Amino acid sequence: MSKPTAQTAEERLIARHFKPLATHPGAFGLNDDAAVLAPPVGCDLVLKTDGVIAGVHFFPDDPADLVAKKVLRMNLSDLAAKGAKPLGFLLAIALPQGISEEWLASFARGLGEDAKHFGCPLLGGDTDRTPGPVSVSVTAFGAVPQGTMVRRAGATAGQCVVVSGSIGDATLGLRLCRDPSLAHHWGLSREEQEHLRARYLLPQPRNALADVVRALAAAAMDVSDGLVGDLGKLCRASGVAAEIDVARVPLSPAAASALAREPALLETILTGGDDYEILATLPRDRVAAFRREASAVGVAVSEIGTVLAGEGGVRIIGANGKPLALTQTSFSHF
Repeated sequence: MSKPTAQTAEERLIARHFKPLATHPGAFGLNDDAAVLAPPVGCDLVLKTDGVIAGVHFFPDDPADLVAKKVLRMNLSDLAAKGAKPLGFLLAIALPQGISEEWLASFARGLGEDAKHFGCPLLGGDTDRTPGPVSVSVTAFGAVPQGTMVRRAGATAGQCVVVSGSIGDATLGLRLCRDPSLAHHWGLSREEQEHLRARYLLPQPRNALADVVRALAAAAMDVSDGLVGDLGKLCRASGVAAEIDVARVPLSPAAASALAREPALLETILTGGDDYEILATLPRDRVAAFRREASAVGVAVSEIGTVLAGEGGVRIIGANGKPLALTQTSFSHF
């Protein structure tokens, strides 16, 4: 009688760290080559993939549990902006030689906590060895009632531009992580420093807004590459232009303190990435309802500008009422 074939090291790693996260029956306990996912009756699937690489999207010594949460939340943020409810996700992770058991356990713990919190279980994926840095990619699946996904293309002249939460915190937090002495230069309290660092380390996707986005927004996307650049993308998709009033862009107390000490930070705040807020356009008569519904789920929404006739340009109006010229409009990998 032949003996059972022993598990490979990869199979043991998956069983130990990731199988407990695969709670959806269609994941088959990660014991098959693929998963099965049926969208709710009358719904469309919404698909999104995004990833992170050590040294590019996060510092190599960032806590592993926060890295896991960050990459999942990046994808959840896009689902929220489309008005979609999360259904599950696939994970592809490439690990360098010598990655510690403690790092993997922390990563899996963070991923499992968020999978449970957001109702988005692991469905499957891939594990690989890499000669380079840690690389993690997530493909998330969501659902919307058929034909109701909110696209970038949908903005029309005369609509209002709104944004959730606050802008610029994460990019300032990144700068603070790189140069802690900026805390003194910006006159930040300890609480303000922690706020900015936390916004960089751990996005707060606005999934609580998915229903109101789907019901009231004409066009929407999440702010991941900078407010000005992402609004430009939305405008190009819709064949319109837009105008933003800088004085109405929502800032946290920490970002406002930094800006007061260093006015040149305005461009960083407007164009830096990793905000993971929702940017939307909607008819003026829906703004009050959008704000009211957002407030009911604990999310502030600010009206920051207007959609204009034109082709793709975003005009930024400064505090003096004159247009601002920016040297860059968006974060870009290339």
